[in-house]
Amino acid sequence: MKKYIAYAIISGLLLSAGWPSHGFPLLLFFGFVPLMLAEHQITQRAQYKKKARKVFGLSYLTFFIWNAIVIWWLHYAQQADANGDFHNSWISYAIPVVFNSLFMSIVFQLYHWVKKKAGNIYGLIFLPAVWMSFEKLHLNWELTWPWFNLGNGFAKFYEWVQWYEFTGTFGGTLWIWLVNIVAFYYITAYINKKEFKYVNKLGIYVIPMIAIPIGISYIMYATHEEKGEPLHALVIQPDLDPYTEKYEKGGLEIYDEIKALALKNIKPETQFIVAPETAIPGSSSLVFDNMYNDLIINDIKEWTAQKKDLNFVSGASIIRIYPMSSLATETASVSQDGLMWYDSFNSALQVNSNDSISVYHKSKLVPGVENFPYRNILMPIIGEFMLNFGGTTKTLGTQPNRSVFNNKTNDASVAPVICYESIYGEYVAEYVRAGSNVLFTMTNDSWWGYTDGHRQLLLYGNLRAIENRRAIVRSANSGVSGFVNQRGDIMKSIPYGEQGALNGTVLMNSDLTFYSKYGDYLARIALMVMGIILAYTFAQKLLYKPSTKKINK
Repeated sequence: MKKYIAYAIISGLLLSAGWPSHGFPLLLFFGFVPLMLAEHQITQRAQYKKKARKVFGLSYLTFFIWNAIVIWWLHYAQQADANGDFHNSWISYAIPVVFNSLFMSIVFQLYHWVKKKAGNIYGLIFLPAVWMSFEKLHLNWELTWPWFNLGNGFAKFYEWVQWYEFTGTFGGTLWIWLVNIVAFYYITAYINKKEFKYVNKLGIYVIPMIAIPIGISYIMYATHEEKGEPLHALVIQPDLDPYTEKYEKGGLEIYDEIKALALKNIKPETQFIVAPETAIPGSSSLVFDNMYNDLIINDIKEWTAQKKDLNFVSGASIIRIYPMSSLATETASVSQDGLMWYDSFNSALQVNSNDSISVYHKSKLVPGVENFPYRNILMPIIGEFMLNFGGTTKTLGTQPNRSVFNNKTNDASVAPVICYESIYGEYVAEYVRAGSNVLFTMTNDSWWGYTDGHRQLLLYGNLRAIENRRAIVRSANSGVSGFVNQRGDIMKSIPYGEQGALNGTVLMNSDLTFYSKYGDYLARIALMVMGIILAYTFAQKLLYKPSTKKINK
């Protein structure tokens, strides 16, 4: 078993070393091979008992190493003790590592079971299908955590995957699995038969499988022409400490700093000023039904009126008050005095002097931070205890459909993408299908300091530019803020940890890519394939159950 434990460790290290932001994704094409070899050899050895347990343990070791290394930065989320002092939150790190590794191991265990019951060929077809189905689940259930969806592995080497405009990140997932499976097949053949021709075939098949998609992508990258009319924007980066300044400073003080940065750096051609997630009104909230009487909103209208085509787009904290319980939603909280109910929203809004206020409520929420997943089931078990990954622990309100921000003075149709939403491919494509021709990302990813947390989110989000061929204007509380073109290039930016403002120009493209139109169609095909193979496997098990009757002599 020591050899197989080593295989599992090697797989975990290969997957980790291939991951953004510092990894080299070529390693991902071979990352699963040692684990697959361990599973296969254990299955073939008659002397091993409880094989399923052994395979589960080895796969858990692989995925634990991968998860633990890639999201090491999560422990920098801060928790306050009884004295109000902040400390690193190791539970914020441990919970996703432990449970995401468990989910991945269950997926691999299903592969082991199908391969054992239905045969090797069915098992190897089933493996990418069940993994892609798992990734699709992770994009849609309440415990959503698509950080490790394999297509994200090329985020730093985005020149390799310009064809994501046709496939989305599921194309990258399928690519990684196909190469791993072919490599596993020929390595296994060589181990079993000791014939060097299988090593030659490994190179003959694997090298083109990797090189041809990369070559096509580089051609697409070199020949891509940016489309659309120019949009001139100014991004604001206030660089507030999310644990102290954000809540110690008054809302007006924070707003005045953002306003000062805007007015100091605005240019005659500027059409949009973009501020980060929950930038206004700082430590308090706007009241949804009273926004037109709000001091900050009216001040924004006043100074944007000095330039008739100027729009202010920002993240905002908003509450909506319900005077009686019968009007309250499922996500509403009750006030301390018990006299009113209210919903809290992590929102984006657009304010100018010509139009009514446009509002969008963030709807892809961070589990354990912005929502209480499966509240009715988990609340009786764990009570009010929730993880602290940074931010609020309330269950926030959402909205069912994507909103785009339009205005009367230019042709911009803005997708107000808020933080975590930027890693959801089909979700962002819904904005594009709703008419968006440019993406504005507003985020506060400084909860984990100067670590891979903000770098990975930045790189993952930039894949949305390729999938939809939409430029991105990005405003982050502490960085990185900047401008991304339709190929995924960061054209100019403000580094992490600096306060400032930056002017830039992007193009507004209205054409729909194949992915924008059809979304995660590869995942839906994978779900169908998984279902068919599972049904076949169960049928085989039921119809061809070996007889246990004794034969009379």
